[in-house]
Amino acid sequence: MIAEEEKYRAWMVAALAGDGVAYRKLLAAVSGNLRVYYQRRLGPADAEDLVQETLAAIHSRRGTYDTSLPFTAWVYGIARYKIIDVYRRNKRRPTVSIDDVHELFANDEAEAANAKRDIEKRLAMLPEKQADLVRNIKLEGLSVEQVAARMGMSQSAVKVGVHRALKALRGTMIK
Repeated sequence: MIAEEEKYRAWMVAALAGDGVAYRKLLAAVSGNLRVYYQRRLGPADAEDLVQETLAAIHSRRGTYDTSLPFTAWVYGIARYKIIDVYRRNKRRPTVSIDDVHELFANDEAEAANAKRDIEKRLAMLPEKQADLVRNIKLEGLSVEQVAARMGMSQSAVKVGVHRALKALRGTMIK
């Protein structure tokens, strides 16, 4: 689905604005991808029902889609929960062939996008300078020396700033 991300996202944004044609195109395109996704994991017997359930979920939850985030990650999250529901109903545990293990890790874009969104929400609670320090040191992996030179600060000030920012972030997570 990732190759079609921009097209799907554009259709979804148009659909949210009331464009019925874009919405029909989106659902038709996504249903094909969902069908393949479910058939690989559950076989053809359950796939069609899950495609319909997922399309209904997309329709009923379309108002929750954040247009600044990838559309395919949002759909993948819904699809993943639909599979989990099937496993629970059937008391089945998923197994993955060793030959297909690359697929298991290929679809982690959704979780990465969710994690990035969560981190950015937390960083938005900090003053801009502290948020920049955390991004540079902890997320981009720059050294204290590099950040000090980039931001025109002493190395000690960078260390103290990062320490205070992380302490403030911990405080927001406890609440």
